[in-house]
Amino acid sequence: MTLPAKVLIVDDLEEIRWLLSELLRREGMETKETEDGETALSLISLESPDVVLMDIQMPGMNGLEALKQARKLDGDLPIIMITAFAEIQGAVEAMKAGAYDYLVKPFDNREVIQCIRRALTERQRKRQIRHLEDRTEQGWSLRELMGGSEIVRQLEAEVARVAPTDFSVVISGETGAGKDLVARAIHAGSVRSSGPFLAVDCGAIPDSLIESELFGYERGAFTGADRIRIGKFEAASGGTLFLDEISNLPVGMQSKLLRVLQEKRVYRIGSTSGVKVDVRVIAATNRDLRSLVEEKTFREDIFHRLSEYAIHVPPLRERPDDIVSLAKRFLDWTNWELNKTVRGFSESAMERMLSYDWPGNVRELRNVVRRATLLADEVIHAEHLGPEVTPASVKPSNIVLETLPEGPLSLKAIVHRSTMQVECEVLTRVLRKTAGNKAEAARLLHIDYKTIHAKLRQYGIQPSSKFKNKV
Repeated sequence: MTLPAKVLIVDDLEEIRWLLSELLRREGMETKETEDGETALSLISLESPDVVLMDIQMPGMNGLEALKQARKLDGDLPIIMITAFAEIQGAVEAMKAGAYDYLVKPFDNREVIQCIRRALTERQRKRQIRHLEDRTEQGWSLRELMGGSEIVRQLEAEVARVAPTDFSVVISGETGAGKDLVARAIHAGSVRSSGPFLAVDCGAIPDSLIESELFGYERGAFTGADRIRIGKFEAASGGTLFLDEISNLPVGMQSKLLRVLQEKRVYRIGSTSGVKVDVRVIAATNRDLRSLVEEKTFREDIFHRLSEYAIHVPPLRERPDDIVSLAKRFLDWTNWELNKTVRGFSESAMERMLSYDWPGNVRELRNVVRRATLLADEVIHAEHLGPEVTPASVKPSNIVLETLPEGPLSLKAIVHRSTMQVECEVLTRVLRKTAGNKAEAARLLHIDYKTIHAKLRQYGIQPSSKFKNKV
């Protein structure tokens, strides 16, 4: 039996919500309604709708901002924006920000249904591709997934050493380097391999939702909690829970996580009785947790509890031998996805890929190859890679470090201070480039929205009118 499609309707006008709900229910779809962007984000996290219809103009958080936040919660969720004819420019901005499509009021009922059905088809296609990729990757070695370099062989050895144990593991490395693949390999090599492997991106979930996501809630625990919902800890019992970007976990939640790890018992929101869980925790971070402990933004006790074993995944620029094999693998996948027969890469394209520093790592390489495959006919040439794929040697670099500080500072302290200077300078310049748009700055820097907020608070940078119209 096929379950009805779930559609979330977000509009501050009750008559619009009613009209759309009646139309969709007659088509056999299940609907949920809300009048504001903040509640919509909660429902997206809690209800996992198949499609969202969202008005652009709403009081409080408008549709554009809600769209950007929702894309972080579920990047594949099709969001259709609702707009008046006079607000078409807002719809164009929404499309640039990742909206699936837009509808103009007053609606044509047939157009609404056709647009939603197209979105549902696209959603199902992406799910099938992801499911096929997951099934294909099961049983593959890290060498087949990440490349055949000596660095990857060393990672394989570390995974083989720690996987059979029940140690908690912290995996460090830059965003997009492959930390999730290492986590999955540890699970696959463990005695828990027949149990579930669940991942939670701590950087993508709003602080107000992270507790219910991890621990669940009882019916009636808060407005909108109309049934019991188990959290990721209970769902992963008997298997592995992967906490990605653990450094973004709020300090208050760190203490609750520590309690669960020590007691092996989880407390749903609204309940005073615990539920016993048997979960192995693997955490990943793109930041130095020891430095965060020193800065008092990450608890020392949870750091030691999580890092019973530590693995570092080097960035792609330190693994040039892996670029060729990964690029060919991504080309094969994209040929299948797009039903194309692009044969390979020209010599100039391969030279450019090998000389580029890949700040987005493997994730960026995959995106570049997918786009290039779409553009190419028979062979991928250098021009198909895009202007951003430029050899590091020809990129301008004008960040100048201050002179060495006076006094008997250690090398570690000097490097730490210099790193902070560079970070502050980079953040300031990128915010000037984006005219103060923090979400766009986070995208350019390949970090999540919560991380850039934390960095701005740390350095006392206040994006304001002084960033407007400056480059």
